[in-house]
Amino acid sequence: MVRGAMTRSLILALGADHGGVALKNRLAAALAEAGHEVRDYGTDGPASVDYPDFAQAVCAAIEDKQADFGILVCGTGIGMSIAANRHPGIRCGLVHDVTTARLTRAHNNANVLALGARIIGEEVALDILHAFLATEFEGGRHERRLAKLNQATETTP
Repeated sequence: MVRGAMTRSLILALGADHGGVALKNRLAAALAEAGHEVRDYGTDGPASVDYPDFAQAVCAAIEDKQADFGILVCGTGIGMSIAANRHPGIRCGLVHDVTTARLTRAHNNANVLALGARIIGEEVALDILHAFLATEFEGGRHERRLAKLNQATETTP
């Protein structure tokens, strides 16, 4: 179960490559058990696949407002986070612990979480997921910084 279930139900878009499929499935089960709606964009097995395809699908769901947040899992989380952050309006944080999960939401208003299945264990991933979903964006001085990020995205070809 996702620790300390949220007070409102969320729609979460999940995606993983072959290196992250087992952890993605575990997170999906915990989210469903906590009462959240899970939209699984794959992959579903250990056969080698290309992580950008799954990052694209999850990011499109966020951009189209079909999901509140996205969760991407690959071996290290690096490839998924790079692929996700190429999308305007996506702020993907690659995190390895509860503190960075909390801060990526509080300070960066991240809407996608990237995890490395070969880097963190299942229990840590569940703790990270809870912290990410439980933390609200602080706003304030962080709004100014997000505006600059959005401006940079708009001017980049």
